[in-house]
Amino acid sequence: MITLAMVNNFPSSPGVYLMKSSQGSVIYVGKARNLKKRVRAYVGDTRDSRIHIRFMVQQVESVDYLVTDTEKEALILENTLIKQHRPKYNINLRDDKTYFSLRMDMKEPFPRLSIVRKVPADGARYFGPYSSATSAKEVLKQLYKMFPLRHYPLATCMARKRPCLYHQIKQCSAPCCGLISVEEYAALAQGAALFLEGKNTEVARLYRTKMQKASQEMRYEDAARYRDLLRAIEVTVERQKMVAQGGDSDVFGLHRDGDRMQIALLHIRGGTLTGGRGFLFDWEMESEEGLASFLNEYYDLDAPIPQQVLIPSPIPEPGALEELLSDKAGRKVTISAPQRGPKLEMVKLAQKNAETAARERLARESSSATLLTELAEKLHLSRTPKRIECYDISNIQGEMAVGSRVVFIDGKPERSLYRRYRIKGVQQSDDFAMMREVLSRRFKAESTEELPDLIVVDGGLGQLSVLNAVLDELSVTGVEAAGLAKSRVARDMESEQISRSDERVFRPGRKNPITLRQSSAPLLLLVRVRDEAHRFAVTYHKAVRSKVLTGSALDGVAGIGEKRKKALLKRFGSLRGVKEAKLEELKGAPGMTEGVAEKLWGFLHPSDQSGRTDPSD
Repeated sequence: MITLAMVNNFPSSPGVYLMKSSQGSVIYVGKARNLKKRVRAYVGDTRDSRIHIRFMVQQVESVDYLVTDTEKEALILENTLIKQHRPKYNINLRDDKTYFSLRMDMKEPFPRLSIVRKVPADGARYFGPYSSATSAKEVLKQLYKMFPLRHYPLATCMARKRPCLYHQIKQCSAPCCGLISVEEYAALAQGAALFLEGKNTEVARLYRTKMQKASQEMRYEDAARYRDLLRAIEVTVERQKMVAQGGDSDVFGLHRDGDRMQIALLHIRGGTLTGGRGFLFDWEMESEEGLASFLNEYYDLDAPIPQQVLIPSPIPEPGALEELLSDKAGRKVTISAPQRGPKLEMVKLAQKNAETAARERLARESSSATLLTELAEKLHLSRTPKRIECYDISNIQGEMAVGSRVVFIDGKPERSLYRRYRIKGVQQSDDFAMMREVLSRRFKAESTEELPDLIVVDGGLGQLSVLNAVLDELSVTGVEAAGLAKSRVARDMESEQISRSDERVFRPGRKNPITLRQSSAPLLLLVRVRDEAHRFAVTYHKAVRSKVLTGSALDGVAGIGEKRKKALLKRFGSLRGVKEAKLEELKGAPGMTEGVAEKLWGFLHPSDQSGRTDPSD
């Protein structure tokens, strides 16, 4: 338990404090401008009286601290320690969503736009972010209609003898064949950059001037091209919603529902709303402190940093975070809570998005709970199946057999828990034996993974019997089982109509299957789980089969991996070319070392290894 005597020994300097439980585990990491003043707020007569704060403090056995020179250093250290310890009461933002940007290097002779994941400081211009590659590709697709830039890498482009198909459909200006000058192309690239930055008025003025000049010089084809470009820009701009007076911003909205915090993020780029996303996490401390901690973690994940960050309410000690973000971005970044004007309207819009997302989440959770309860009733389960696992087998007459497991939590797929199994102990075509192997490996005695509430196997009584036998043999208790048999097609030879039987659910102890209404939500959930397991198994089987069928003799050589194999085949044209190559040629191949080359040559010429002499010399 924290005491005043303990806190009085803390320094009055910036730093990070770590609250530990009686087991020694870190349950909370915090930063402070003044360590003594901040930690003292948790104890004594002036302590925080909120129930959840008092509950957390009751679990604290000791508090360690680390002193830093500045608040910015405390921010960095706090983020590092949170990632290291993953404390219970901190925000654990594990953002696996990759942002995409468009890159254009204006130093190239004919600049090209490409989609990238990282934004390094390499002197190129970057535009975005875009939440997915699909959205970035859609922007490129529309952009090429207005600004016909090259599509392919410069070397590929310049190696062409004639213009590509994109030139035929007027989406490339064909610099490869000299159909546009470097200066004219540079103007196109500059226009595309200005457009992506939201400077549409400047783009229109630029090309209107070029159109008038081309008309005066009687270059009517060029003038017509600029006219069409202006029209395309005007049509595209009409579809966009202007929300601010230029500039790049990230706008955050926050909605609190007990200890659950919903955050909405809107991306404003060039004064235009380009997209957004939401975050949900548990947080039991002050909302402002939670938002500050979130911002620190979010921008530490290589998220694009705009010129300004707009938030609904001031956060404690924003100056340190501003300094940290400015250092990362290489320019000044401001964090502010606007009180009036267009910026406040944008924050209100983000707030509305956060509230809407929270309502939708509650509705989904309620709907999911109702669905799982109904499923438990229909299948006579002992409890609501919050965690459902499904297994399937895929093979071709016993060859290259694989198994799959998919997991649904609260009715939704949890892909991080999916597993693939390569069948090792069954050589013949026996789906039952293969299923037994997969299930046995899943429920082996040393497995510490959480048990499911319900296991579904793809099949009828036979596969269900295998599942029950494995559970009994391994003494697995508290797990319900079900087999889902596919509907069967039946056709009367005298009729043109094809009939299909119902999907059937088999349960242990029942001879006859349970038939659910075919359009009912519980059956649709089971079918979705079964089909996902089948898709996952088939995908893995295809990958294994492709690897087996496309393997080469080079795979059996120590030191020859995928990269060296590709380099050898590219250098010598084919496996036959590799075999016919001299030893010195193999040694000189890209990525090869003398030792690996000798191993490869010896492997390909087993009868000519006396003294390792190359017979072609």
